[in-house]
Amino acid sequence: MIDGEARIFDSTIILEYLEDKFPSPPLLPRDPVARAKARMIEDVCDTLYEAINWGLGEIRWFKRAEGAQAEKMKQVAARQTAELQAWLADKLGETLWFNGESFGWADLSVAPFVNRSFHYGYGTPADSPLAKWRERIHARPSVAETFREFEAAAERMEDAAQRLASGAIRREYRDHRLEWMMKSGGVQVVLDGLAKDNIRFTWPLG
Repeated sequence: MIDGEARIFDSTIILEYLEDKFPSPPLLPRDPVARAKARMIEDVCDTLYEAINWGLGEIRWFKRAEGAQAEKMKQVAARQTAELQAWLADKLGETLWFNGESFGWADLSVAPFVNRSFHYGYGTPADSPLAKWRERIHARPSVAETFREFEAAAERMEDAAQRLASGAIRREYRDHRLEWMMKSGGVQVVLDGLAKDNIRFTWPLG
């Protein structure tokens, strides 16, 4: 994020920066237990959920796996996604927002991952708490704009596999993403990526 002279990376640090700079209205609840809950939800989404969606993107857009292998990995992803969505539904409970009384930190953290699941066809039934929550956040102009930006980006991914094969890009396999590949049937994907030099790990790159 660019804010004047500030150059800030990582979604968690960006949220913390915004909370520090614009404390009113707060993104985090004031109750310590509710604050911890919001942070835990963010951590699960930012690591475990992100890795599943990213892995599906590697298959869908970058064609890392095809045929029977791709179908098997997508089945694993579907099961994992359902488990995470059930966990999130339990955290949401009877409330309107993950953050508690109002839209905030936790909702911002869940939104992109659940929305991408729906885009991939791994959404929940229309009458489910998670689907209704998604409808509520989509009614917010800022969220609706962000979702539109994702849809526009997804439409430009048709040549992703070609760009990867040409060597124009290398994909970052950081911690949870690598873990997801290794435990979800993608060991050969990692080995092939290393052999072709079209995957990389986090900085320092070496």
